[in-house]
Amino acid sequence: MENQNNVTEFVFIGLWGNKKMELLFVFLFLLCYLTVLLGNFIISLTITCSHLMQQPMYYFLCHLSLMDVSYTSTVVPRLIRDLAAARKNISYNNCMTQLFTAHLLAGVEIFILVSMAFDCYVAIVKPLHYMVLMNRQRCNMLIVLAWVVSFWHSIALLLTVLKLPFCGPNQIDHYVCDVKPLLKLVCKDIHVVSILVIANSGMVAVAIFLVLVASYIIILYNLRRHSSAGQKKALSTCSSHITVVVLFFVPCIYIYVLPAGSENKDKEISVFYTVIAPMLNPLIYTLRNMEMKITMRKVWSKVTHSDLN
Repeated sequence: MENQNNVTEFVFIGLWGNKKMELLFVFLFLLCYLTVLLGNFIISLTITCSHLMQQPMYYFLCHLSLMDVSYTSTVVPRLIRDLAAARKNISYNNCMTQLFTAHLLAGVEIFILVSMAFDCYVAIVKPLHYMVLMNRQRCNMLIVLAWVVSFWHSIALLLTVLKLPFCGPNQIDHYVCDVKPLLKLVCKDIHVVSILVIANSGMVAVAIFLVLVASYIIILYNLRRHSSAGQKKALSTCSSHITVVVLFFVPCIYIYVLPAGSENKDKEISVFYTVIAPMLNPLIYTLRNMEMKITMRKVWSKVTHSDLN
């Protein structure tokens, strides 16, 4: 039987049904979004205007900041608009575009986190081979690979959803077009599709998370061979990575491993990786990183000095 799609637009139910609470959160999410923009702009400016850009860790961090801003911008501006609007509608085409873009950018962010873990692993476990293994060509290759893998992941999800028939309800119990809330609106059995989605997103997220955890265990084990100063610096860097990884992966795993029909707190928990994690990342990577703080002061001093002149 040919799939029929009678839906031309979707309507978001949103985070809360209480209008007064939604208006209060317009201001809160706007503040969060401005914090994301400002924090990641400062990190990007500090790295690109200093010697830090030559170091693989900061090179990846600069790309991570760019992804944080891009990913948050696909979700939060519409969320803010919808919180203030009487009707939270989105066209079918715009919904599919948001689905594809959000998964593409989130995928790139995940693989940049993997690249940063790999950089940390090589620096601690194979320090003598670090300059060879983590040259700029290798770093660029890892960034390109992140985009390629994420693109195919997003295309696979998009094609899966485009083939599904939406012929009745069009209210999405969420604040963003994502595959799981959309599956609840499909007018056919979604058992097989749910398994494919869990395999594509949930199991992949679990596998990557376990690889990252294993790499950090090996890193911490190999730290015994380093001096106390080296251990302190490495622990500071690794703890920042681990915090960011946990903030991003744990909510993702919770959401995408459970089947679409299950009653859970998907939309509330997704706030962690769409808003909170991108907002906290700049703080996590700067507060415990002395080199970053010193460089920020130097860049700020250089900028203000040139303005005065």
